[in-house]
Amino acid sequence: MNKIKPLILLAAILFALTLIVPTVLVLPFADKHQASGKLGEDITKASAKTKDAKAASTADSETAVDVAVFRSSKKVIEKVPFEDYLVGVVAAEMPAEFKEEALKAQALAARTYIVNKLISKDTMGVPKGAQVTDTQIHQVYKNDEEMRRDWGKDYSWKKGKIIEAVRATSGQILTYDGKPIDALFFSTGNGYTENSEDYWSGNIPYLRSVSSPWDKKSPKFSSQKVLTVKEFEAKLGVKIGAGSTIGKIVERTTGKRVGKVDFNGKVLSGPDIRTKLDLRSSDFAWERKGDTIVVTTKGFGHGVGMSQYGANGMAEEGSNYQEIVKHYYQGVEITSAESMLATITAQK
Repeated sequence: MNKIKPLILLAAILFALTLIVPTVLVLPFADKHQASGKLGEDITKASAKTKDAKAASTADSETAVDVAVFRSSKKVIEKVPFEDYLVGVVAAEMPAEFKEEALKAQALAARTYIVNKLISKDTMGVPKGAQVTDTQIHQVYKNDEEMRRDWGKDYSWKKGKIIEAVRATSGQILTYDGKPIDALFFSTGNGYTENSEDYWSGNIPYLRSVSSPWDKKSPKFSSQKVLTVKEFEAKLGVKIGAGSTIGKIVERTTGKRVGKVDFNGKVLSGPDIRTKLDLRSSDFAWERKGDTIVVTTKGFGHGVGMSQYGANGMAEEGSNYQEIVKHYYQGVEITSAESMLATITAQK
């Protein structure tokens, strides 16, 4: 009996050790895991934080920049933080109802436009102390108060959607040969965009005519304007006589718009006629009806660069904002604006 008790004691000790030793071995590793991250945090994503550091740095550069906007209606200058300016431009230039990828494309174009403007210090046509106006001469802009007034009960979701589009493209601009492009845009094409030299002087390699079939779904695709014969003649400085023929189109552009019209020896360009008659587009046709002339146009805007309704059409078909901008701006790259923003900040 005395020999059995030591054996029972030894068995009890061995059993206890089987319980204690694994716990001792596991505890150091458990402590190490807890020290490596917060409860619930996926520590496998630590590299993503490092990746976001550069984006945060660029965002800081944007925060340091202000834009001096001349408010044309009040004749005052507003100094607006960079991101707020972009939100105000996208809000004024593109319907918030548009698809997210179209809004991102617009935000990218708007950022590129203002960065290019600030770097070049181009203030032609801008009052002293301002850098841009809030009109179509540059980029249309509205502040928060105006958004609240215009959007009413839809203010929260519309502004939130636009802020997301601006932040999703934070720090990105469009460049060609390493320089920010002149990111022109317009409302609606006639099914195509226009070569830059067909509307203004100067062949810009990234502003090429491309197809834009999505424009045909735009509510602004087709319009009519009625003028009296006298108004028509006075505005254009021509005489058309009593016949039904009104000038002769002698040239069309690559983008299928009117290039030149010959009025009995006086030749006017399509863009010139558009401006003088205040037409929506330089893709026009007209018909005489008694003492009036009915002018029908296709598209809305100059047609150079990105079509906004075309961008939305592409987004509806599944294109992302990178694909959209690279369709409308040929041969461009999407690059970081950090160094350029830093240059602007250093010049302050």
